[in-house]
Amino acid sequence: MRIGGVDGVPTGWVACVLSGTGRARRVSWSVVPDAAAVLRATAGCDAVGIDIPLALPSGGTRRRAEVEASARLGTARASLFPTPPATVLAAGSYADACAAAQRATGRKISVQAWNIVPKIREFQDVALPAPVVEAHPELSFRTLAPGTGFASKKTARGAGQRIAALSGWVDPALLLGDLPSAARLDDVLDALVCAWTAERVARGTAELLGPGTDDRGRSTAIAV
Repeated sequence: MRIGGVDGVPTGWVACVLSGTGRARRVSWSVVPDAAAVLRATAGCDAVGIDIPLALPSGGTRRRAEVEASARLGTARASLFPTPPATVLAAGSYADACAAAQRATGRKISVQAWNIVPKIREFQDVALPAPVVEAHPELSFRTLAPGTGFASKKTARGAGQRIAALSGWVDPALLLGDLPSAARLDDVLDALVCAWTAERVARGTAELLGPGTDDRGRSTAIAV
């Protein structure tokens, strides 16, 4: 089996591609500049999990997948930014984005949501192969290790907890031994757990929150 996990980094995206099965599987890491390069880096995978909204709300209602994911995240729900409506993607500034969101939903968007608009736009501008799914790392980690009270991923405790959670699935010593310098530890751990979700998709054991399609025919679900 060949699976991929992808998370954003300041210079673009970090992608991991895992091949084989069990704890002896091999990994290939890369940091790439854009969505098109992500799809090239993960070509041939049975499934790929990406931490970015792949479907956009068309009106003023929040995506069902996000409502369900937010409920599951509980106190960590702040890690899930509401996906801005499609009209926001054309905005050239935060003020313009807030105005567009206000017209569409009655609410402005957060600065954090605005900061990921360029990355959302990238994936709206490419054709997605069928194995590519939207994943959310914090939701995936809490599903992988439901008994863990995760600390912030930016802390040593939080990083250790996430590595420990992943150790039940892979051997972190093998997969984290040669990381690209352009990626931060929390980003590569997020990419790895997105690959865990991708494997569940490939095996047909994943749960899809908010199933359906958007106006472009893309899946609206978040896989976990």
